[in-house]
Amino acid sequence: MPTSAEIPLLGEFELIRRFFASAACARPAAGVVQGIGDDCALLALPPGEQLLVSTDTLLSGVHFPASADGFLLAQRGLAAAASDLAAMAATPLGFTLALTLPTAEPQWLQGFAAGLDVMAKACGLALVGGDTTRGPLSMTFTVLGRVPAGQALRRSGAQAGDLLCVGGALGDAAAALPLVLGQTSSSAEIAGPLLERYWTPQPQLALGQALRGKATAALDISDGLLADCGHLASASAVGIRIELERLPLSAAILQLLGQTRARECALTGGDDYRLVFSLPPGELASLQAAWPEIAVIGQVVAGTGVEVVDEDGQPVTFAHSGFQHFGSTHG
Repeated sequence: MPTSAEIPLLGEFELIRRFFASAACARPAAGVVQGIGDDCALLALPPGEQLLVSTDTLLSGVHFPASADGFLLAQRGLAAAASDLAAMAATPLGFTLALTLPTAEPQWLQGFAAGLDVMAKACGLALVGGDTTRGPLSMTFTVLGRVPAGQALRRSGAQAGDLLCVGGALGDAAAALPLVLGQTSSSAEIAGPLLERYWTPQPQLALGQALRGKATAALDISDGLLADCGHLASASAVGIRIELERLPLSAAILQLLGQTRARECALTGGDDYRLVFSLPPGELASLQAAWPEIAVIGQVVAGTGVEVVDEDGQPVTFAHSGFQHFGSTHG
């Protein structure tokens, strides 16, 4: 984030009023009885529905470069948080934002607020509250959604015999990271689609809702396909077999990295924010008719853990499985 010592710091309430309380995403919305302006937001749920809540924190230098553009950063941060709602088949309701800033730079804040509006509209989320403070740049999004009682998707329902499916091409955001960091470059034709997947991921909210009553388990891919499938396998007490040749890869990632490295990004890179889910075979045709980008990448099997196999059925291993805070990084 750019800083400017000569620009006076805005007071907290003036900052909130100027950049957030007046934003389009903070206007009255369905289910929001009271948004910004009181000690708490007040939400109303339809009868027979449950509330889902998820919180994500993004820290400068850990989750994004310190020089990140405010418009893009807001889109990416809110999309990443909203993806958790998609994973549990929620209908989006609202979100709060706790924003820590080294200095209140109006131009950066204006771009950030604009990006927030764009992604909030795309996700159907209303800004209902939050907090601002001074310190190292970080942001915490808390997203809220609703789902008919008993219909939330979880990680714990996968069964042997289910298909393992993903909601689209994998690895693009991980492949874009060296481009974001300026470690490599490429033509606009190749870099453009990859950078778009990094900065403006699209949470698969409609797909998540369509999986109600069909998928047996689901989660979103944030830490890498291998790592997140490991969570699903553990919660469901099953094994998962991923077939390497069935991984869906975009033309851009193949052009940038080639097949071998692209597959590794798809398996171990984070920030995809696609859904991975287990599905009884009989449910596949109707879902693919509506979402042709859905790809079957393997099976749920009896056993434990996650196995990747090549076209000959032989196991393939990788040094890293995904991203872990306070531990290993992307493989």
